[in-house]
Amino acid sequence: MTQTLPLSETVRINEIGAGLTRRLEPDAATRQKIARALDLASLDAFAADVTLAPTMIGWRLTGRVTAEAVQTCGLTLEPLPVSIDERFSIDLSEAVEPEGDEVDIDLDDNAPDVIEDGKVDLGQYAVEQLALNLDPFPRKPGAEFVQPEEPREVSPFAVLKSLRPPNDGEG
Repeated sequence: MTQTLPLSETVRINEIGAGLTRRLEPDAATRQKIARALDLASLDAFAADVTLAPTMIGWRLTGRVTAEAVQTCGLTLEPLPVSIDERFSIDLSEAVEPEGDEVDIDLDDNAPDVIEDGKVDLGQYAVEQLALNLDPFPRKPGAEFVQPEEPREVSPFAVLKSLRPPNDGEG
């Protein structure tokens, strides 16, 4: 099953040259797909200005994402408007084929993203940056979670005792 991305703008690494700059500004239908993918009530505006340039070890993707979106408050379920204006920088490198049967797994957070099939999807990175700048647990100012009272556990013996007629002391 192939996952379709809500926004895709692919660049082949052989097209980058000394560097390239793009402005991604999806239309209303694409913004609606992005909103569904990110569980937003709406995405009224979204733009990404990105620059992809070569570096000593690969490429660097830098840019800025701006958006006007509406999330849903996790407590009150009311609309919660959010404005995003964030810059980002991501290092990229080509996949290196491992020698032999061993596969090295690099868990370093500063490791560059790996370019697969010689292509960089600028749209995917733009949506990813938008997602990273959204509050994962949106909460309207002043909204507080109130823990409901725990139900009292009823003992089966208490139920039996309530069914027994009152004892007059006779026995």
